[in-house]
Amino acid sequence: METCKISSLYTLSETIAAELFQDLTYPWEALPKISQFICELGAKLDSETYEKKGEHVWIARSAKVAPTASINGPVIIDEEAEVRHCAFIRGNAIVGKGAVVGNSTELKNVVLFNKVQVPHYNYVGDSILGFKSHMGAGSITSNVKSDKTLVAVKGEEEIATGLKKFGAMLGDEVEVGCNSVLNPGTVIGKCSNIYPLSMVRGVVPANSIYKKKNDIVKKV
Repeated sequence: METCKISSLYTLSETIAAELFQDLTYPWEALPKISQFICELGAKLDSETYEKKGEHVWIARSAKVAPTASINGPVIIDEEAEVRHCAFIRGNAIVGKGAVVGNSTELKNVVLFNKVQVPHYNYVGDSILGFKSHMGAGSITSNVKSDKTLVAVKGEEEIATGLKKFGAMLGDEVEVGCNSVLNPGTVIGKCSNIYPLSMVRGVVPANSIYKKKNDIVKKV
């Protein structure tokens, strides 16, 4: 499905992790590679710009990190990012330039492109969020199916991912409304909006407004 390809979803110049996606077709193929990529990239980072704060933890000197935040490696927090009070980064996380990880937000095995905002009570796991995407307060990615079977992406066709853990792939400039749940295998195309309190599953086309299942309209 063209909608789900990296080239359709993301501006790779807007992430320090651009090389992670080289030679891949779909973004979820990067999920098992995030940890090793961070360790390799972190070792090459300029020590004048990034400070090594612990085992496999690199934080840009211009980033703002609250003393109450819990940060576990491997992780890279890029320039001008903000990690706020009581944020919990469990590991395998890349936080992009100017991104915001807010109060009581939890990250695990994720890539946040530059300017991403997950600012209030969000859970983002096994997911990739594109440039300037934003998750409203309380919205989360659900990354494991209730029956624990492997996740498939379901749109015009079905694509087997071979992954047990897969949250959501958000394209550039996606807006997710407050208290929405993005179910395992969700892919949201560039510049789309998700209504608050939505339960999203499958593929949402680019430049769309998701109101509810079977009520997705094109932006005018």
